[in-house]
Amino acid sequence: MGTFPARCGASNMAKRISNVIGFDDAPFERGHRGDVLIVGAVFAGARLEGVLSGKVRRDGVNATRVLIDMVRQSRFGAHVQAILLQGIAFAGFNVVDVHAVHDTLKIPVLVVARRAPNLAAIRSALLHKVPGGRRKWALIEQLGPMEAVQGVYVQRAGITLDKAADLIRRLALHSILPEPLRTAHLIAGGVAQGESRHRA
Repeated sequence: MGTFPARCGASNMAKRISNVIGFDDAPFERGHRGDVLIVGAVFAGARLEGVLSGKVRRDGVNATRVLIDMVRQSRFGAHVQAILLQGIAFAGFNVVDVHAVHDTLKIPVLVVARRAPNLAAIRSALLHKVPGGRRKWALIEQLGPMEAVQGVYVQRAGITLDKAADLIRRLALHSILPEPLRTAHLIAGGVAQGESRHRA
């Protein structure tokens, strides 16, 4: 196992982020009710250093707490410099409070998506079909619109758009997605379905 580099000071971290955890959820059946696997791929630069796993409730409200606990309780927690999320919600509509994650862990959080989401459809689903949907929609609204950068779309807390672009550019090694997210996606799919079936 390689050595996970020590966390940089604030000035150095602002120049270059290298220690990153990318999170994605596993696929699940449409009718599934209950917990859904989420996977975190821990990277130091371009090197995979470890894997985290946890569970969040389908359409629930615990994704924020679970993410914070996964990072804090891992041996990588003291060194991680940024968190990448494959979308703002896991397990359907278990919406992450990105600002709460950033404020609690004191590190940047970057939401990444291949395509700009249909916000009107998401708002309608949350307000009319999901329990607690109004609060979940408020979390999405407060984060602001997604911004196009490096071939993907991002929302962010604690990081400038320029720094986000630099991070994605350095970590998008085999796809338009940063490698920590691509790896988390492949692992989550492989564990849940026996093999990874969708592109990453």
